[in-house]
Amino acid sequence: MERPGPSEVTGSDAAGPDPQLAATMGFTGFGKKARTFDLEAMFEQTRRTAVERSRKTLEAREKEEEMNREKELRRQNEDIEPTSSGSHVVRDCSKSSSRDTSSSESEESSGSSDDELIGPPLPLKMMKEPSNPIEEDILGPLPPPLYEEVEEDDDDDGDSEEEENPVQKIPDSHEITLKHGTKTVSALGLDPSGARLVTGGYDYDVKFWDFAGMDASFKAFRSLQPCECHQIKSLQYSNTGDMILVVSGSSQAKVIDRDGFEVMECIKGDQYIVDMANTKGHTAMLHTGSWHPKIKGEFMTCSNDATVRTWEVENPRKQRSVFKPRTMQGKKVIPTTCTYSRDGNLIAAACQNGSIQIWDRNLTVHPKFHYKQAHDPGTDTSCVAFSYDGNVLASRGGDDTLKLWDIRQFNKPLFSASGLPTLFPMTDCCFSPDDKLIVTGTSVQRGCGSGKLVFFERRTFQRVYEIDITDASVVRCLWHPKLNQIMVGTGNGLAKVYYDPNKSQRGAKLCVVKTQRKAKQAETLTQDYIITPHALPMFREPRQRSTRKQLEKDRLDPLKSHKPEPPVAGPGRGGRVGTHGGTLSSYIVKNIALDKTDDSNPREAILRHAKAAEDNPYWVSPAYSKTQPKTMFAQVESDDEEAKNEPEWKKRKI
Repeated sequence: MERPGPSEVTGSDAAGPDPQLAATMGFTGFGKKARTFDLEAMFEQTRRTAVERSRKTLEAREKEEEMNREKELRRQNEDIEPTSSGSHVVRDCSKSSSRDTSSSESEESSGSSDDELIGPPLPLKMMKEPSNPIEEDILGPLPPPLYEEVEEDDDDDGDSEEEENPVQKIPDSHEITLKHGTKTVSALGLDPSGARLVTGGYDYDVKFWDFAGMDASFKAFRSLQPCECHQIKSLQYSNTGDMILVVSGSSQAKVIDRDGFEVMECIKGDQYIVDMANTKGHTAMLHTGSWHPKIKGEFMTCSNDATVRTWEVENPRKQRSVFKPRTMQGKKVIPTTCTYSRDGNLIAAACQNGSIQIWDRNLTVHPKFHYKQAHDPGTDTSCVAFSYDGNVLASRGGDDTLKLWDIRQFNKPLFSASGLPTLFPMTDCCFSPDDKLIVTGTSVQRGCGSGKLVFFERRTFQRVYEIDITDASVVRCLWHPKLNQIMVGTGNGLAKVYYDPNKSQRGAKLCVVKTQRKAKQAETLTQDYIITPHALPMFREPRQRSTRKQLEKDRLDPLKSHKPEPPVAGPGRGGRVGTHGGTLSSYIVKNIALDKTDDSNPREAILRHAKAAEDNPYWVSPAYSKTQPKTMFAQVESDDEEAKNEPEWKKRKI
């Protein structure tokens, strides 16, 4: 049959590939329809295969269980009643057959539900009695049915034991020590993820510690002085972890980023204005600061100018709002510490007159709660902290007490504990992550014992546990909820981290397992190398190599790696000149300066060399040998005549 030409293509051939177009494009497969896949059919086939495998696995498990039960029953019957063993076997077989039939019926009846299962088979208990219809759509393996109840019972027992004794949750089995300096560690800050720790002290330094990057040497990766010659009083990471609030002894707080670079600095107010609400910033020394727990970029500071101010990072030229603590008579009072509530709606401040005042964040005029004698007047309350549920407030007073308050009934303290000495204006307290314990530190005089970390149970306020930290005061303490690790700052320049390998997460566990790295030689390139990949071979520079391999070769060379010999002490030995006389200065001192000859008569000293100069003229006579006239000697006279004719001044002795 003759093939039609391009102009004679029929309607049936129009749908196929065009031969002229294929010849033009250069390949014959042009114009073919791509293969299509039915994804729903593929998924359906995969689901059916998974269900079939699950059924087979389930049947095999049931048969194995029945076989094991039959064997156990046979052994028991043979031991107890050997004569009636056959009847028991028959009964067991009948039971197994009935179970097989019932299971097959249940499988047939529940075929529609089994069709929806994907993955390994479900346990028997869940196959027979599904308590939740959502469980039928669960993907992935499930726990074995035999140990399910046992594990639940063990968990319940463990929970009850932990509820009865919260001390078991304290992670204090292991510790690491970070050397900040020699002076008091007065500030601690840990980012929300628990990856970095920042410490500040009386030595003006702020040091950054990275748990993931540290090794067993426990060295800080960065140290700086953001506030020059002012002591660091408070450090805190923001709720996003990208900024750090630095409060020092100056009147201006600073915000730095995670790497220590300055983000903003609060403006200083006008100290000659009477009403502190009319100035743009603080005018006196700061005490502490705190980030807002919910709003990004908002923080708060309190100062000796008797104000509590809130700020925004985007607007460093003026504060956002001003809170002015007052006594019951309306006089100014200095706030020593301040904090936000957990939801950020309340602002709490403790003052030098012993009062605790709490404001609504949006109402700056009158405090919402005011307790005038929370602690002794004239003492600096060093810390106020809200619990995680937001209903309880803990205050650490300068009167050596720790008190617990319910803000819903803010008329008297719930509990009070005394005998907790403090010597620092920033001794703080904090709640455990489960809100069942309260932690604070104690101070000691130098050489008069050791500082302790004291734990109180929140429900009964009993002193349930203590940790001896070091032979100095415990100033700062921080219990991170994610890491479940306790950070402590001490009065002798140490920052300690307490953790438990089983109860804690990451943090100090990351750097403890790393061995201390050896110092590597610096790898440098000898000269700048210009990379020109498309240059001609004759213009292409040879590839520059690192100096590390050359240094390793030189290290193996005995001549190049020869250690310089130390200077010789005493007399010389081994062909080496000793220290005495080895240099020009020592030679001069030895041979000239120490010459004790008496040159008091210069004439005799000069005439001492007269005979040698006459016998061997060297300096003056050879210079005039050609131009010197011949000497004309006078007639020689006798010695007596010469003595008579000699002038009077020659007769005198010089």
